[in-house]
Amino acid sequence: MNGLTRWLAERQAARISGGLERRLTVRDEALIDLAGNDYLGLSTHPDVVEAAVRATREYGTGAGSSRLVSGTLAIHEQLQAELAEFTKRPAALAFSTGYHANLGAVTALADADTLIVSDAHVHASLVDACRLARGRVQVVAHHDLDAVADALTTRSEPRALVVVESVYSVLGDVAPLADLMRLCEAHDATLLVDEAHALGVVGDGGRGLAYALDLPEPDRLVVTATLSKALGTQGGVVLADPSVIEHLVNTARAFIFDTGLAPPAAGAARAAIAVLAAQPELPERARAHAAALAAACAVKAPPAAVLSVPMGSPEAAMRARDELAAHGLRVGCFRPPSVPDHVSRLRLTARASLTNDEVEHACLVLPTIAREGD
Repeated sequence: MNGLTRWLAERQAARISGGLERRLTVRDEALIDLAGNDYLGLSTHPDVVEAAVRATREYGTGAGSSRLVSGTLAIHEQLQAELAEFTKRPAALAFSTGYHANLGAVTALADADTLIVSDAHVHASLVDACRLARGRVQVVAHHDLDAVADALTTRSEPRALVVVESVYSVLGDVAPLADLMRLCEAHDATLLVDEAHALGVVGDGGRGLAYALDLPEPDRLVVTATLSKALGTQGGVVLADPSVIEHLVNTARAFIFDTGLAPPAAGAARAAIAVLAAQPELPERARAHAAALAAACAVKAPPAAVLSVPMGSPEAAMRARDELAAHGLRVGCFRPPSVPDHVSRLRLTARASLTNDEVEHACLVLPTIAREGD
């Protein structure tokens, strides 16, 4: 055994002893899914599936190259225009994943003369993006507006980028976007908002929380989102001023050196937007199911579709997850270091496509997890 394999064995032993081991498991279709992010159930919607099939027949299964070589297809341009129109943002740029969208946006927009002010609870993709960017990074406590203001006021850099999520992926809470935007306007900063868990779930017709912002200077806002959650497919997007999009096309390595978004995913996303526009009640249904699940868990109703149930330990979280699986429910089990506050928890997600019978069954079973968390 060489040094690397010895180290790997030691790390694995430490994970097992701490109750933090993770394993890939094949999804059991017999379970009611309260763990995935297909918030509107569009990944299996007939129109969305058919659109993916049509795109495959027309363009093939892959873009074939970088968007800057020959990988930009008409379907990419159509998707970008429709995403920008739906969210009422000036322009859009599609990436192969939401992770790439965050990585590309932050690293391209934050050079050595930029201060990055990051909320402590942002997603790992934004954490990695901040680490790779050349700007100085200042992490502030979750939702701490005074800390954001202090960082912006005392900075020496001529530019600043404030990085947040609109709906946070672990706790399911929302950022004070209006207050953050006012701070950015007062201190000549740009606000970058990850709408991964908001697009399709909250806001006017599922258009996200940034949609309602009063923007005297629209170019101060950069929105990122994924296509793999409420839209039921795969990919990511940056929605911003055309000058930002042009800069990303020229400098974002996660865009330049990556093969373009696969045509079937682009076609599916276009159809998902059309379904959402035609059925604006879908986000409300997802949120109503989330409120019912929250009541069964004796936690506060979430503003979106993510709800968090704190547990006493990693072991308690795993026991509760397994007990719920035995009763027909699949839930997320989040343990350190995946959780920003180091508190083990069950994370439940609601879907508009859950039947009333499924929600009723879940609400009968879920109170059993309270005993596990004590």
